Amino acid sequence: MLLQICRAKIHGATVTGKKLNYTDNGSITISKEMLDITKIFPYEKVLVGNLNNGTRFETYVVRGEEPNSIVLNGAAARLGEIGDRLIIFTFGLVEESKVNTVKPVLLYVDSNNNVVKTIQ
Repeated sequence: MLLQICRAKIHGATVTGKKLNYTDNGSITISKEMLDITKIFPYEKVLVGNLNNGTRFETYVVRGEEPNSIVLNGAAARLGEIGDRLIIFTFGLVEESKVNTVKPVLLYVDSNNNVVKTIQ
């Protein structure tokens, strides 16, 4: 049996921008630095929880070139405001016998999206 297990999390990310009518690919733009640390890939599916309003939504990622940026694009721009704090999760499929060997990358950031702590 395969189980979906959290493989990476960005905790406390602050929304820095919104683009309702965007032309980029991806519904959440995440800074290159955060993606590199967590090994989240462009176009990868993510689950986003908004700590300010309680919404959760699934979307896919585009790599942002602006440092410390988190931008909600398209329909996702309706689910948060600039300044809202988010938790962004990715999951992977793992064989049940190997679940206890999975070590997710946990990235904690401050209100300016600076890295506070990383657990790998």
